[in-house]
Amino acid sequence: MPIDFIEKRRAALKEIDDAKFGWHHVRACLVAGTGFFMDAYDLFAINFASSMIGYVYYGGKTPSNIDLGLKVSGSIGNLVGQLFFGWLADRLGRKRMYGIELIIIITATVASALCGESYAITVVGTIIFWRVIMGIGIGGDYPLSSIITSEFATKKRRGAMMAAVFAMQGFGILASALVALIVLAAFKNSIIHNVMAVDYCWRLVLGLGAVPGLFALYFRLTIPETPRYTMEVECNLKKATSDITSYLKQKNDQHDNPNDHNDQNDHNDPNDNHDGLSREIPKASWSDFRNYFGKWHNGKVLLGTSMSWFALDIAFYGIGLNNGIILRAIGYADTKDTNINLRAYNSLKNMAIGNIIITIMGTIPGYWVTVLFVDKWGRKPIQLMGFIVLTILFIVMGVAFTPLKTHSIAAFIVLFVLLQFFQNFGPNTTTFIVPGEVFPTRYRSTGHGISAASGKFGAIVAQVGFSKLKDIGGTDAFVGKLLIIFAAWMFIGGVFTLLIPETKGLSLEELANEEHYYDTKDKENSDA
Repeated sequence: MPIDFIEKRRAALKEIDDAKFGWHHVRACLVAGTGFFMDAYDLFAINFASSMIGYVYYGGKTPSNIDLGLKVSGSIGNLVGQLFFGWLADRLGRKRMYGIELIIIITATVASALCGESYAITVVGTIIFWRVIMGIGIGGDYPLSSIITSEFATKKRRGAMMAAVFAMQGFGILASALVALIVLAAFKNSIIHNVMAVDYCWRLVLGLGAVPGLFALYFRLTIPETPRYTMEVECNLKKATSDITSYLKQKNDQHDNPNDHNDQNDHNDPNDNHDGLSREIPKASWSDFRNYFGKWHNGKVLLGTSMSWFALDIAFYGIGLNNGIILRAIGYADTKDTNINLRAYNSLKNMAIGNIIITIMGTIPGYWVTVLFVDKWGRKPIQLMGFIVLTILFIVMGVAFTPLKTHSIAAFIVLFVLLQFFQNFGPNTTTFIVPGEVFPTRYRSTGHGISAASGKFGAIVAQVGFSKLKDIGGTDAFVGKLLIIFAAWMFIGGVFTLLIPETKGLSLEELANEEHYYDTKDKENSDA
């Protein structure tokens, strides 16, 4: 490999890693973050929609199998989308895929809100179908937003940028509860007169989830390809260098040189040998994938990111998509109204208010404390600390579940808020960040997709398990024991965290062992 290329490559990467933080970085976070806001809204709005559907179609309470189908359908789609789009983004490029998944989400979200009942098709069956499609789009957003942010980020603030993108989930969860509360208030009189008016509410709650995506769509479709992908996978150093200059908006005499514009035209030259790299840089292939991850020091990282995410999502989605059930189990959502319609309205309202309280006090602060500390403390310490604290909290809440719900609902809410805080100031954020940093460019999206899909498999296991086990011994009687089971998985997540490296302050190439490859080539050229 030409020494000249090695030096140019290092200079180009250094320009990204050491760039001054500016508006271009903020813009990248906003574009990716808007998608995550929409993702979280769409995934967690089903909490409210499922309960509302129960009043319209099932006489007050959604049957457990129907509730499970509505909630697990999104996660099933997520798993497929994370694997499929993760692979496609490495094969076809980040830019080509970014925006396509958003179009899928918008279309499926609107369609799910317009579902109707017919002789051959139930409204719930149609919603489940569209939520699987929606989930595929949301699944694609995970690897794409993570790696696009990481590959554009500075080395010093990469963790904070990725955490800020993921933190938009908190605002999405909050927005779903606020919209549910506002919609219920708007239709209060209609609901009290006829509970069937709740049919308007769930459709609005789901359908309004498409609005944020419309704002982000243009920017997603026009975002440039990441220079690292152009350089390492497309093997075009000239174009990557030009894209870096354009992205950072640096203006100097060299960039105003007319010869630079000639180089721009060279990008489309079919005879361009891409700096002679096509035979030098490892190409993504099944044999190369097995060779790379077959080495323990690489394979253990994928195992660590996948299993820690799997363990985390068993509890995160087991709790997150069943907040309403847990609030009901402790008596928070219960009302004593004699009017059946008023009881339905107040029960749904209390559920929304309870979720707003939990999100504002625990979920959102947890995300943003991570943004503040992730580049100071490091990813691994925060993830380990989170798993340890969550293990303790789940044990306490599980063991004391009956006394707390009987004598002190307030104390349970406090513990529940702490649980939400340390899920997000902890493994829920770091399991998203680390897979976007530790794999080589040719497998970065695939590796993140595999890790995220492992998490969604955990979410599916949790939702099925929660639905089937919670009523053992009576309605919601097994919820306390489920919290203890979640504690065991938090401990397991902490064990697998030991397999991942600390990524703070290191370049993506150092983390992926790519610098060793180029150092070897450099030495070979020097010896020659």
